[in-house]
Amino acid sequence: MLAEERFSEILKLVNEHKTITVQELTELLDMSESTIRRDLTTLHKKGKLIKVHGGATAVNMAQYTRDESVAVRQDLNIDEKVQIGKYASSLIEKDDFVYIDAGTTTDFLIDFLTEQDAVYVTNGIMHAKKLTQKGCIVYLIGGELKEATLALVGEEAMKTLGRYHFTKGFFGTNGIHIESGCTTPDIREAAIKEMAILRSAKAYILADSTKFGQVAPVTFSELDAVDIITTKLKDATFNKYKNIVEVAK
Repeated sequence: MLAEERFSEILKLVNEHKTITVQELTELLDMSESTIRRDLTTLHKKGKLIKVHGGATAVNMAQYTRDESVAVRQDLNIDEKVQIGKYASSLIEKDDFVYIDAGTTTDFLIDFLTEQDAVYVTNGIMHAKKLTQKGCIVYLIGGELKEATLALVGEEAMKTLGRYHFTKGFFGTNGIHIESGCTTPDIREAAIKEMAILRSAKAYILADSTKFGQVAPVTFSELDAVDIITTKLKDATFNKYKNIVEVAK
C-alpha cells in the first residue's frame, strides 16, 4: 500500500473512532506497528490528527474538548505558523507597548521579532525567556501557571492586566467560528485573553487555516473586535470579513 493510501485509511479510522490506539490500527489495517507509528508522526506534523501516547485523536475532537500540551501542538502546521509569525512581527513598531499571549503560533512571532525599542508583556513563561534572550524589555504577569500551555492565569494575572494599556496585542486561538467567535477550551485562559484584548488598542488573532470553522468551549472575543492574521482562507463563509488578513495569497 502506498503512503498516501495508508494516510487516507488511517485518517478515516481516526475520524470515525475519534480516539484510536496503535494496536487497533495495526490490526484493522494489517500493518506493522513501526509503520503505523511513523505514519501517525507524519500526519501529526501535517496537522491531520493529534498523536498521543499509544495512538491518535481526531483533530476536531482534541481542539473542542481540551488544551493539548505545548509539546503536542508545537510541530503542527509549522509552515503556516512561520508565515503568520513573520508578518505579525513586522507590525511592531518603536515605542509600542505590546502584549503577547501564550501559545505556539505567537511563539513564532517572537522568532522573527527585531524591534527592541518596544516593551513587551506576556503570560507565557517560554515567551518571556525568548524575549529576554533577544535583549527585549519584558514583563511577565503573575498568577497560576497552567501546565498544558505554560500560561499564567487566574485572579492575580487579571489584576495585573487591568493596570496596563497596550498599543498592540497578539493572541492565539483554538477556534474561529462565525457565530461563536474566537474560542479556547479553558475558562481561565479565556478570561485572560478577553481582558488583554480589552486593554489593547489594536488586537490581532494569529490563526492557521485549521482553526476556521472550529469551536472550543469558551468564547473570548467576537470576530469583529479583532484583526485576524492567517495564511489563506479555505472556508469561503469567512470571505465577508474585512478584518481577516491573508498573508499567503
